[in-house]
Amino acid sequence: MEKWQADVLVIGGGTAGFGAAVAAGRAGLDVILTESSAKVGGVMAFCPGMPWGAAYPIDRSIGGLMEELARRLFTMHPPAAEKRPCALKNFGPEIQYDHDLATVTMFEMLEEAGVHVHLNTTALTPVMQGNNITAVEVSDRHGPHIVEAGIVIDCSGDGDISAKAGVPFTVGDAQGNVMGVTLSFQMINADWERVFAENDPYFSRRAAKGIAEGRLHGDLAQLYLMKGFHLNTVFCNSVVIRDVNGTDARSVASATQEGRRRCMQLATFLRKDVPGFEDARMAYLGPTVGVRETRKLEGLYRVTGADLAAATKFPDGIVCCDNPIDDVMRGEVMTHDAIVGSGAYYTIPFRSLVPKRIENLMFAGRIISADPVAFASVRGMPQCVAMGQAAGTAAAFALKVQTPVQNIETDKLIIALQRQGVNGIGGQPL
Repeated sequence: MEKWQADVLVIGGGTAGFGAAVAAGRAGLDVILTESSAKVGGVMAFCPGMPWGAAYPIDRSIGGLMEELARRLFTMHPPAAEKRPCALKNFGPEIQYDHDLATVTMFEMLEEAGVHVHLNTTALTPVMQGNNITAVEVSDRHGPHIVEAGIVIDCSGDGDISAKAGVPFTVGDAQGNVMGVTLSFQMINADWERVFAENDPYFSRRAAKGIAEGRLHGDLAQLYLMKGFHLNTVFCNSVVIRDVNGTDARSVASATQEGRRRCMQLATFLRKDVPGFEDARMAYLGPTVGVRETRKLEGLYRVTGADLAAATKFPDGIVCCDNPIDDVMRGEVMTHDAIVGSGAYYTIPFRSLVPKRIENLMFAGRIISADPVAFASVRGMPQCVAMGQAAGTAAAFALKVQTPVQNIETDKLIIALQRQGVNGIGGQPL
């Protein structure tokens, strides 16, 4: 079995893994990033066109790597991204972008940081020695390999390696209900002016007619349609499949095929029933469903909905957020209720990225330690980038002084993140 060695192994190349790998690489560490699919970006790859929401709490940038990535796209000629108001209730500004150019830019940033990116590579099993992960067994098309690393950062979205290493976790809400998964697509050659002419942001009136006539699935009472980055493209984030086990490959495959059927049905309905779609066609149908929620790992601190509602600024807060409680059909409805009052925001504590026992493991992204209400707010892509950035920066601290991650001096970590341009942390206003 071939052996690979690195200072840091980042598992998962979604937005959190991207942030962790770039930050660790820029800190001078030798970094291996494994990604089980063929692209980095996570939900960006599964749902091409998904806006970056929550990058601007109280209309100000969270800064750091997220701002740098956006700025690189903003300043291309022609621009490959722009900041826009969100059409959905209680959401702040978002970033719409050219999906392909964003992906290329993320790969470039990883390359510039010296990160060794291994695509189509799945992390299988941790090798444990006491309270440390000494190595992780991975597999690619050539077979199994062993990755030895001083620090492991789990950004996989499902937390498989953390769970196998013995980190306790919960799934879903108190009853075990998880958010629905989504298959998205775009409609190309739509007429924006006519599509969005009515004062009905969720197209509820037309959707009700489609459901009553049996031409739309009953879960499509609200249609989440928004202007894509390119003129006369519409991003369709409407098809949600409930009660899917996102850690089970067969369940995900079955949900994806069901999603394809519902997407085709919706595209046909839009062309026939919604003015402006008559000459449009479907494109960028996601390769698989985007999974919102599986495991939430147990950390040193479990951030709660009450923490967020109180606009708590944690001393070890590593990113700002004011995202609403974006709960997508754990039951039968969607919510985007405001979590904080107008002009307020909270921060996510670094302790929620750190397990209680495993001394060289951190986790970032949608597997952080959070209760169901908090999770529904903290899971935005920009926050995941920032969580990863914090974990990657913390890895350098831990390795430099050979200390367990639980003993990282968070005051020094916050100063380092501020120097990297992260805004609104460490007592500084956003």
